[in-house]
Amino acid sequence: MHEGVLTRLRPVPGSRFRLFVLHHAGGSPLGYRPWVRHFPADWDVCLVEAPGRGRSADAEPYRDAADLAEYLNERIGHALDRPFGLFGHSMGALVAYEMAARMAAGGAREPSWLGVSAWSPAPGPEREQPRHRLASDRLRDGIARMGGTPAAVLADPARWRLAEPLVRADLELVDTWRPSPGAERLRVPLSAFGGEDDPGMPPGRLDAWHDHVDGPVERHTMPGGHFYFVGRIDDVAGRITKDVHAALAPGV
Repeated sequence: MHEGVLTRLRPVPGSRFRLFVLHHAGGSPLGYRPWVRHFPADWDVCLVEAPGRGRSADAEPYRDAADLAEYLNERIGHALDRPFGLFGHSMGALVAYEMAARMAAGGAREPSWLGVSAWSPAPGPEREQPRHRLASDRLRDGIARMGGTPAAVLADPARWRLAEPLVRADLELVDTWRPSPGAERLRVPLSAFGGEDDPGMPPGRLDAWHDHVDGPVERHTMPGGHFYFVGRIDDVAGRITKDVHAALAPGV
């Protein structure tokens, strides 16, 4: 079922918890569809789609994380009628954080749990060598090393030409993101996930999330690279479920 920016593969009208899942740069909700069946049956799992892909392919993609967070918050506000959490991978992680920060600043209902995967507010090499400014062949090679993009897209010049503008726009959003220096620390439990062999986001960078939340922080370092969850979705979903249960008030 599609509802604006949301896709619900398994609507749960009487759910006790709602999880919003945000995709990576250059990606879409399509890659996260297999996740849904691994979560508890009484959770309403909502896959969130940023403009510029899928059903909104004709829309201009956002290049600023704060603007995208504001756009998405406006469109999921009607679904914040029960305990909920935000989980984002890579670009989705920083967008999830920005969404939670704007909810807190605006007095809206805040998430019960925040999950951030394979991204961090700590400075990294992307600030000195922005990936969205790379020549086409170098950008394509870098995307190939990270994984997550079908090899057929990268190998076919015509398909790569179609995908490249969206990849550049999303990477510009990621490369230029900085947490607002005046933002208050979030009062929310946070779980940080990452691959132990992720060259762009080594596990130590994830520790920087401690500086942005007052709630407890759990860190999960798993085998693999940037897309460490490939082949182990059940394990990742199990860890998310456990952390969410710990974050929710008794009886929720």
